[in-house]
Formats: sequence, C-alpha cells, structure tokens
Amino acid sequence: MEVKEKLKKYSDAEHCPVRNVISHFSSKWSILLLHILAEESPMRFGEISRVLEDISPKVLTSTLKNLELVGLVCRKVYAEVPPRVEY
Repeated sequence: MEVKEKLKKYSDAEHCPVRNVISHFSSKWSILLLHILAEESPMRFGEISRVLEDISPKVLTSTLKNLELVGLVCRKVYAEVPPRVEY
C-alpha cells in the first residue's frame, strides 16, 4: 500500500481515529475527572464538586454528560427519595 493511501485516514477530520480520541480529552476537566473517578469510584455529584472546588456545576455536569456519552463514565441512578446518582 502506498504511503499516501495509508495516511489518508488522518486527513478526514470526521473519521480520523486520533482526532476522535483527542476530542474527548480536549476539555480542561475531562482527564482530571477520569483520574478522580478511577481512584474513588463510585462518587456522587456533590462529592466530585467538593474535590474540584474550582469547577462550576454547569461545567461539571456538561463534562460528565460528555464522558458518559462516549462510554468513559457510567452514571447510575437509584430510585430513591431524594434521587441518588453515582458516577
């Protein structure tokens, strides 16, 4: 196979394997969140928020949702009153 043909997959931004992986870790908080959850899982939203005091609730929610969408974080909802969610 010709070199140009082998490397063509990297020029397509939508299907490039490297760009797809990098895009999931490009946010400021993604890697830090994954590291924290790897050490102390499961954790509730409030616990994560107390560990990362300088992250806003909106950004924390958004980052957790994005990581859940790509399958890097598992969100478990318990049918209790009040509702309990763990990551």
